[in-house]
Amino acid sequence: MEPRYEPVDPSPPSAPSAKFLAYALLAGLVLVITALRGEQPPQPPTAQSFSSSVPPGPSSAASTRDPSGPTLPPSAPVRMRIPAIGVNAPMTELSLDETGALRPPSAGLPGFAGWYGAGTPPGSVGTAVTAGHVDTPQGPGVFHRLGALAKGDTIEIIRADRRTAVFTVDAVELYDKEAFPDEKVYGSSHRPELRVITCGGPYAEETGYQGNVVVYATLTAV
Repeated sequence: MEPRYEPVDPSPPSAPSAKFLAYALLAGLVLVITALRGEQPPQPPTAQSFSSSVPPGPSSAASTRDPSGPTLPPSAPVRMRIPAIGVNAPMTELSLDETGALRPPSAGLPGFAGWYGAGTPPGSVGTAVTAGHVDTPQGPGVFHRLGALAKGDTIEIIRADRRTAVFTVDAVELYDKEAFPDEKVYGSSHRPELRVITCGGPYAEETGYQGNVVVYATLTAV
């Protein structure tokens, strides 16, 4: 039986369901890069996946965290820093196009990270979704080395309210696009969680990357 999805309460009523967002995000990130490509982006090893002792589900990333941890009121993110992989990127709001696909950051701005503006802002209770290019015709994208992140690394989101939300990485996983676990990635959470998503896996000239790298992180400091 397919698991039932309950929308994230803090999200606006117009926010799409988990399944629709999964489809939209993946559609928006299917990039066919025809330019010459440099080094292969790193792929996450199985050691960085969730432990088999952690039950799968929307809130499994935070299941071992203190439930009384920090939370923040809604505020737009303006910059993302990931020290372990050298990311220090401005952020841009992403929206859906007329077909229902999430527009990724412009290929002309490979150094920008995007966030889904109709969903949960990073640091507030719920599941915040961020995404960016792994590479573009101009060269490596902002998340070229996302697959090299490890459990315990930190992700800092500087917000418009001048607060910095600090997330700790719980897991880094690679999924085939045809078997993307939308409930696990986009499902609701009762605490502030973050997803960072880019393309990954094998590359085909005709269809681009065949998978997605997903980083799961939980707010641990402000």
